Amino acid sequence: MPNPRLAHRYAKSLIDLAVEKNQLEQVFADMQYIQAVCKASREFALLLSSPVIKGDKKGKIIEEVTKGNISALTASFNALLITKGREGDLLEIAQAFIDQYNDLKGISKVKLTTATAVSDDIKNAIADKVAKEAGLGKIELETKVDESLIGGFVLEFNNNLVDASVARDLREIKKQFSKNVYVKTMH
Repeated sequence: MPNPRLAHRYAKSLIDLAVEKNQLEQVFADMQYIQAVCKASREFALLLSSPVIKGDKKGKIIEEVTKGNISALTASFNALLITKGREGDLLEIAQAFIDQYNDLKGISKVKLTTATAVSDDIKNAIADKVAKEAGLGKIELETKVDESLIGGFVLEFNNNLVDASVARDLREIKKQFSKNVYVKTMH
């Protein structure tokens, strides 16, 4: 069950400790690695939240999966989560850590969804335009292809949505036809 407050608190504690130990960049890379492992292996993510598997067994599995790929600080943090019975929240904590890191560094996430794949030049132009128009600092651009848009794009950033897709335009036209105000005036 998602618990954003808990994830935020654990992530904040880890960020503070990483800054204090001068290991922020390494722990950030560790959290990205953990997030990638959880996304790549649904079984691993399910194992973390399984109430059937005991914490010590989960600890050994996490240790084996992450051995040599994460710092000692992150490994100790994972061990603490297992001791506290919070290993099921690891993915959510990793995401909260990444979000807080981005806030700390002034990095804004921008999601671009297009009907077809776009070139790097177009991606860079869009990122530059969004940064300039919205007054954002650094931008981390995530792209996705969704053919149901038919054409155009959808841009999401800082709880803003810019939908310039053909599919949206068609929905608007459909609404106008369903209201059909002109037919009513003809009778």
